[in-house]
Order: sequence, then C-alpha cells, then structure tokens
Amino acid sequence: MIDRRLIQNFDWVLLLLTAAIIAVGLVTLYSALSYGGKVHAGILTRQLYWYGLGVLVMILAFSLDYQWLERFAYPAYVFGIVLLVAVLLQGKTVSGSKRWLDLGLVVAQPSELMKPLLVIGLARFFARQEKRGGYRLRELGLPAIMVIVPVVLVAMEPDLGTSALLLAISVSMILFVGVNLNSLLLLAGISLSSLPLFWFLMKGYQRQRVLTLLDPGRDPLGAGYHIIQSKIAVGSGQFWGKGFLKGTQSQLRFIPEHHTDFIFTVLAEEWGFVGSLLLLALFLCLLLRGLNVARRSRDQFGVLLGFGITAIIFWHVAVNIAMVLGMLPVVGIPLPLVSYGGSSAVVTMASVGILLNVAMRKFVFQK
Repeated sequence: MIDRRLIQNFDWVLLLLTAAIIAVGLVTLYSALSYGGKVHAGILTRQLYWYGLGVLVMILAFSLDYQWLERFAYPAYVFGIVLLVAVLLQGKTVSGSKRWLDLGLVVAQPSELMKPLLVIGLARFFARQEKRGGYRLRELGLPAIMVIVPVVLVAMEPDLGTSALLLAISVSMILFVGVNLNSLLLLAGISLSSLPLFWFLMKGYQRQRVLTLLDPGRDPLGAGYHIIQSKIAVGSGQFWGKGFLKGTQSQLRFIPEHHTDFIFTVLAEEWGFVGSLLLLALFLCLLLRGLNVARRSRDQFGVLLGFGITAIIFWHVAVNIAMVLGMLPVVGIPLPLVSYGGSSAVVTMASVGILLNVAMRKFVFQK
C-alpha cells in the first residue's frame, strides 16, 4: 500500500521547474540544429530519446527509499571507479580523449555518472562520522581518497573540466559539513602553493586554454576563436534578442559546438538578455528548491544528499555560463538539461529524481 504522505510531499514545483528547463532546451536545440532551411532531425530525435530514458530513470530514482542509497553507497562508488578504469582501458576515443564507454545498446560517459555516485559516497561517510567543531585534516583521509581517485582517473582521459568539477562538488560538501579553522587555513595554503605544480603538469593545449582566457586575441583564428565568437553572439542578442531562428552567429555556423557546450550562446543571441535571464531564473529556482529539500530533510544523510546533488547542478550551470562569457577557460562542461548529450541529460534527471525522493520522505524519522 502506498503511503499517502509520499504523494502529499511530492515536490511538484521541482518537477515543473525541471520540465520548463527541458522545454527551453528543446526549443534552443531545435534552433541550433536548424540551418539552410533544414533541421538536423537525427540529433534532435536522439535527444528526445535521452529525455524519455531520463524520465524512466527519474521515476526509479524517486520511487525507491533513498535510504537504500546509503546502504549501497560504497559499492555504487566502487562500481563508478570500475567504469572509469574501463574507459581508460577500452574507452572510445573522440578528439584525442577517452571519455565514452560502449555498453552495446548505448555509448555512456562514466564520468557523468561518477558525480552523483561520489556525492552519495561522501554523504554516507559524513552522515556516519559527524564531528562537532569541524573536521580536522587527519579525519578527512578517507573522503580525500574517495575524491582524489576519480579526479585523477578522469584527468587521465584527459578531461580536466570534469575532474575540476568533481573536485569543486566535493569541496562544497566538505565545507558544508564543516572544517576546523586551522585545518581549513592549512588546506588553503597547500592548495595555493600547489598551483605552480599544476601548471607544469597541465598538457600544452590545457595551458593554451588558460592563456586564451587571459587574452583571446592572441590567437583569434585558433584557440581564441570559440570564445571570441561566443562573446559576439551573446552581445549581439542585446536586450530582446534577434528572434527565433534569426541568430546570425549560430545560423551561419560561426560558433563551434553550438548545440552542446556553447548552446547558451544560441539562446542569448535569439532571445537576448530577457531570455537569458529567464533561463537563469529557472535554474536559480531549481537550485533554491534543491537547497530547501536538503534543509527540510529529517536525517543527516538526506541533508547531505540534497545539498550534494544541488551542488552538482550549480557547478555545471556556473562553469558553463562563465565559460561561454569568457570568464573561465573552455573546458567542455554542458549546460544541464539544455545542451545536447545523453549521459548528461539522464544523470541530471536521475539527480532531480533523488531530490524528489528526499522531499517525499521528509516526514520519515530515521533511527
């Protein structure tokens, strides 16, 4: 028998916000795939397929009590690590990077799945190991290992953007649970002093992206081309935009990857400041709703899970928008539920399903 409280506490607002962002994404993707009077229907159809699969995964994610996630958090984390290792060994190479794994029916990107699996694993650890007064560095040994392993494996693909995102999500959770002030200052000092080392460990093209961020004009037809064209597109939209299917930069194919990582430029050019603000407002409401789910959870695991999932969405949006506007290097981070991409869409919708799961069961007191 279904508990009525599950239905009463279902967060319809969160679901509607997700649906609204998907709708904006589909309209923008349609425009991005339209040129010369024709639509690249194949890509659009595949994205609809991924959204359909995402709905099924979302339903599964909120149907099972999220306490099951706590029980199997560590095995699920290990499963994610195994997939990352499999990518390095037998992954599909595209543009010099091994990021995709051919699973027969689908080609998946395990690094996307690793984000919620890492959040679940960290939530399990911190929920069981609460420390008053904040954690000291020696008490963060296990979570540090849990973070470093996937970060290094993803960086080896190489995918510096996703590895940095995994690190940002993890640091957000660690700061949320609290770190001893002295330990925090020491950790900050170590991190800052390590920056020169990271610079020398970076590959040539990665250094080029950082230098291009500082001065896009140094190579306007090469490394700086993406960001220069992106800024032109966003700026040319002005306040109201040029209108649906009337964006010259996107329609004339001046913007590379305009249906994936740079899809925000298509929206900004066609719908201007108003349309961009509307999408950002939808994301803001989604994030606030996610934080509210975490705040109202009755157990520590639910609180950490809700916060961690919200952090995943926040960092994706923040990094993608900053990248498009030339505030961060081009690192290949998709805009959640808007950019074309199967793994990203399905994992994001599964993450929303987890938030719905926590919201539905906020009345349950855990032992």
